[in-house]
Amino acid sequence: MSQMERIYVIHRMLERGRAVPLSRIIEKLEISRATAKRDIEFMRYRLDAPIQYDRELGGYRYAPAAEGDGQPQKYQLPGIWLTSSEMSALLLMRHLLEHLNSDVLSEALGPAVEKIEAMAGVGERTLRDLRRRFRVLAARHRPVNDQIFRIVSTAVTQRKKLRLTYFSRSRGEILTRDVSPQRLIWYNSNWYLDAWCHLRQDFRSFALDAVRGAEILEQKADEHPQDVLDERLGAGYGIFAGRPDKTAVLRFRLPASRWIEREEWHPNQRVTAISTEEVRLEVPYSDPRELVQDILRFVPYVIVESPESLRDEVIRHLSDGLAAMQAERRKPAASQQKFSAR
Repeated sequence: MSQMERIYVIHRMLERGRAVPLSRIIEKLEISRATAKRDIEFMRYRLDAPIQYDRELGGYRYAPAAEGDGQPQKYQLPGIWLTSSEMSALLLMRHLLEHLNSDVLSEALGPAVEKIEAMAGVGERTLRDLRRRFRVLAARHRPVNDQIFRIVSTAVTQRKKLRLTYFSRSRGEILTRDVSPQRLIWYNSNWYLDAWCHLRQDFRSFALDAVRGAEILEQKADEHPQDVLDERLGAGYGIFAGRPDKTAVLRFRLPASRWIEREEWHPNQRVTAISTEEVRLEVPYSDPRELVQDILRFVPYVIVESPESLRDEVIRHLSDGLAAMQAERRKPAASQQKFSAR
């Protein structure tokens, strides 16, 4: 434990108001008597901590407040004091921030993080070491226009309605929608907006990379409780989640079963061991799109037991994919025959 961490612990012990024996500090920190005395002296003379030794109580304490009620003075350690785990989390946050590919977040949070790092004495060497030892891969990340992100995030914080020009990938068309933004979601390396859609009169999740234009309106956004949002948009499977009305029952065999027994597909999932080689996974869902894609990752080691509609959807994807691959494979042969005939 570093001296910074030890001083942080000693401060926490003293601010409770009771006299703390030196032996308790030594035991708590697992240090020598000399080290404990040095830390206390450092706090007294370098950090201006009002520490006194109470002979009557046989321990160290913060000097009583001027009011004379026996309560210790209100004292805070100068600057920012972080434990090693907190420092690691802070540095990792900085590393993650660099990989979000958002100038908006970097401009807003970057200076604050740099200031904390400077106050905490984090050097460039530590930062380089972190980048070398931690690697963050944003798989399937779709960049968002910075101006779009600014407008949407401002509307979320100011609770204003938005007019979105939105490209629907499923329909291949662009629609203009007025929405009441509720919250921004960072999901699977991409940004989404949870909102009440006034066109559809229902909750929707909008991928920010599919927003072609955004305008903040003067009207206040309709607000909905977080538990309602969680129920409507977070209860089903994946980002296309709505209120779940079906349960997928999937059976996995080796080697996929070894992964599935440790994976969390959904907070309300149920995993059952069928044998030493097979597990059954049950997850609630409404929209099957994302669920189908995750099922296909485990072909041929997964079987859709129910519902039949989900099984048919997976089979359709497999059949269409196989047909496309076979058609592609026939193309070179057909071209070669045509060339030989000439």
